[in-house]
Amino acid sequence: MSSADEIIDIVDEKDRVVRRATRGEAYARGLRHRCVFVLARDTEDRVFVHRRTATKLVHPSHHDMFVGGVVGAGESYDDAALREAKEELGVPGLPRPRPLFSFLYEADDGPMSWWSRVYEVRCVLPVSPQAEEIDWHAFLTEEELERRLAERGGPGGWAWAPDGVAAYERLRADRA
Repeated sequence: MSSADEIIDIVDEKDRVVRRATRGEAYARGLRHRCVFVLARDTEDRVFVHRRTATKLVHPSHHDMFVGGVVGAGESYDDAALREAKEELGVPGLPRPRPLFSFLYEADDGPMSWWSRVYEVRCVLPVSPQAEEIDWHAFLTEEELERRLAERGGPGGWAWAPDGVAAYERLRADRA
């Protein structure tokens, strides 16, 4: 089964389930659904940053500072955060990510929108990222991450997943 065939919950503006659909239908029709974002830090407090593979349905080949993804039908946010972090980081015995906040993400460039819950987890190295999801990764200090974000859109700047940037900006504002 491809990721486009996965069944997910479709939710309303208050994050209440209204029906189910395939991920492909949700993306094609701009149906609101649920996602998790997990900020992974190593023991030196560096942030896991990666480039998504070119085969991803949303934001292919973009950089992101969160691992995560779509919450499956009937799955809790907390279970999805742990599942996605384990899959994408490839770290055995990963602790349950700590929930930080939720927000409604609405894409600037189209009808896409999803309820998002942001988490944080500390992981012990080494990581073994999932090759189907991630084609490059590194742990960056907050300063390095901020510099890379400031360069986006400029010559040599990285293309960033806009939903990840929105979640990170909210995280920074929350900590300020």
